[in-house]
Amino acid sequence: MDPHHLIQMANRIGDFFAAMPDRAEALAGLADHLTKFWEPRMRRQFLAEIDAGHAGELHEIVLAAVRAHRDALEPAAA
Repeated sequence: MDPHHLIQMANRIGDFFAAMPDRAEALAGLADHLTKFWEPRMRRQFLAEIDAGHAGELHEIVLAAVRAHRDALEPAAA
């Protein structure tokens, strides 16, 4: 999948969760959404893009959710 598209999708999800008044709940909800609805290969590629420093267009809330809940987002080893 196109890495730019993954970032765009993550940002749209982030826009929804950014409206929540409870920041911790928003971060957990965002990470939970990615875990439930993104295939492991999508999450692997998304996290690899972030690790490679290619997340310049990523909204702050998405990056904060990844940092706070990285373990939950990591797909199990194949």
